[in-house]
Amino acid sequence: MRELRNSGGKVLDRVVAGEHVTITRDGTPVARLTPLPGARLSASTLVERFRRLPPVDPERLRRDVDAVVDQSL
Repeated sequence: MRELRNSGGKVLDRVVAGEHVTITRDGTPVARLTPLPGARLSASTLVERFRRLPPVDPERLRRDVDAVVDQSL
């Protein structure tokens, strides 16, 4: 609640950018702010989000997929 009270505009900017924000009171979640359906993101926001993604290790991805997919299919 403190961040929302002190920096409400910044919190709403994060929601507009597509982030889901959980509001807590004394450490207990009490509400969630989410973007409205159909809210569009700017190209610069999408590029920034892409840059924040962790790198993908193709070999590890293959092992992870193989571990959960039925190989007999």
